Amino acid sequence: MDNNISLSVVIPIFNEEENVDPLLAELNAVLEKLELSFEIICINDASSDDSLTALAELQKRYPQLRVISHKVNCGESAATATGFQHARGKFVVTMDGDLQNDPADIPTLLHMIESQDLAAVCGIRRKREDDWIKRLSSRSANAFRNLVTGDEISDAGCTFRILRRAALREVPVFNGMHRFLPTILRFQGYEVTEQLVNHRPRTMGVSKYGVGNRLFRGIIDCIAMRWWHKRCVPATRYVESD
Repeated sequence: MDNNISLSVVIPIFNEEENVDPLLAELNAVLEKLELSFEIICINDASSDDSLTALAELQKRYPQLRVISHKVNCGESAATATGFQHARGKFVVTMDGDLQNDPADIPTLLHMIESQDLAAVCGIRRKREDDWIKRLSSRSANAFRNLVTGDEISDAGCTFRILRRAALREVPVFNGMHRFLPTILRFQGYEVTEQLVNHRPRTMGVSKYGVGNRLFRGIIDCIAMRWWHKRCVPATRYVESD
């Protein structure tokens, strides 16, 4: 484990061949201005397009880029968990690979988590650039999730976050984990806050999920979270050694 890396950026990738080049260029430019050691971890979740080929070419341009591939498509939660397992930075940023998250928000998120000694800062999309069906389903899902779990998360569907790696040691991995990560950390006794972030329209590629494949699974996950909350053990606060 290389403890000299300050920041790891974890990006699940599934069929984003058109987006990975501009994403890496924009992200690398922002991270270099921070003047800290960093790595970018792209998890290729068994893409069926040329995402993996594009990432392999980008590694020649960006030495900080690490590419990890799943043999089968496992979903965003599994890809995120894989990124957590391989991340070496003190802090971990998670973001999507579709260019809708704005890398320019990372310095603000980093400053907040460091200055306030938080476990995580989670994004709230300032002006969501999605169709009305997604916006409506997201608002309904957030309201139901908060009612059932007892938590208060404004935008659980926004996976643009910064987290303290030491707080991720005991996070349970399940299909849907990435949507409940702020709630899981709070249930374990960690302090989590939220911050407005930019959200940009998708200009290339297509969304990989819809309302139908999340509705019923999300209801079950909320009930499971309520059960887990009663039985989870508070995590040790920020154990930095490995």
